[in-house]
Amino acid sequence: MAMDTDTIPNLLQDQRDQAPDELQHYFIDFEDYWERKLWHELTDKLLEYFQKPESGKQRIALFDTFIKSFANKINQLKLVELGLKTLGYRDEDDRLDFVTALAKTVNKPASQDAYVFATVAVASIQLSEEDYDGARSKLDECERILDSFDSVEQSVHASFYRANAEYYKTKMEFASYYKNALLYLACVDLSSLELRDRQSRAYDLSIAALVSDSIYNFGELLLHPILDSLEKTQHAWLRDLLFAFNRGDLVAYDVLAGNIDRVSILKQHQTFLYQKISLSALTETVFRRPPHDRAMTFATISQETKVQPKEIEHLIMKALSLGLLRGTIDQVAEIARINWVQPKVLDMKQIESMRGRLREWDSSVNQLGNWIEGVGKDVWAA
Repeated sequence: MAMDTDTIPNLLQDQRDQAPDELQHYFIDFEDYWERKLWHELTDKLLEYFQKPESGKQRIALFDTFIKSFANKINQLKLVELGLKTLGYRDEDDRLDFVTALAKTVNKPASQDAYVFATVAVASIQLSEEDYDGARSKLDECERILDSFDSVEQSVHASFYRANAEYYKTKMEFASYYKNALLYLACVDLSSLELRDRQSRAYDLSIAALVSDSIYNFGELLLHPILDSLEKTQHAWLRDLLFAFNRGDLVAYDVLAGNIDRVSILKQHQTFLYQKISLSALTETVFRRPPHDRAMTFATISQETKVQPKEIEHLIMKALSLGLLRGTIDQVAEIARINWVQPKVLDMKQIESMRGRLREWDSSVNQLGNWIEGVGKDVWAA
């Protein structure tokens, strides 16, 4: 509850006396800015103070009394940010009511960004309480508002994508989790996340990419530095497995497959994972060939992909249906004629292969040029 303005100097003095010596100067600034009604400077100074871990015990008293006395005079998004920084010090039973009330306070036409920020926090608490329907309703409302904005603070988008990813993780909707988790990472400075958080997100993204039945190209993850956080950990093999999938390396998959039993969700999808890397092996085989040499017999495909001959026709049909390849199949002659393959991120080995193909193409062009030049000379001589 906001205090009477006459009592605020006493409050600040009491709080200053309770603060560590090295932080007491903040309260002098608080009172100075408050008396001069410098709301912007006061807000920023409060945010700076709330960033200090040592301020934790005083955040609730400052917010519920001092800050609320001028809450309508400051940036509403920053008001919500200050309020959310008190959550960790409130009783668990009070947190939902507090954030719900905070969202209601800023639910005005001019501060819909702050409303979204607070409402996402409501959804996050509902997720922690396993109220998934309530959380989904709040997140859907936030998404509709965000879609109506021309621009919004990145922190608002980050909070939405983080909560949305968490929702889809609990529902085991892997593709949606993957998309929202990557969008969240695009909104934050990776160095601002703790190492354990980075490792956890890299692990979850890797699992989602592997077991999703709609993600067959996860180049965005392979290029993201988040994946490097798995190096020198017990899950480092996951990173290697992702790169093996990307290049369709069945030999590497067989070497790494022993680790799959250690992760129950991967073990449950083991048959699917083999089919998925077989599809990758097929697209890689097509990719390595020049465009004029993509009519291949089933036997050739089997030999190059290491996939059993009896599985080749079904494999090609699956690739065509998923849009990984375009072309036709001659079932009688057992020939696949491919005219397009889905682009993907290349590792160094694949880049070197492409380099070799470009050299061959350059050599062919030179030979053709020399032949045309020679024919031209013969014509002129005649």
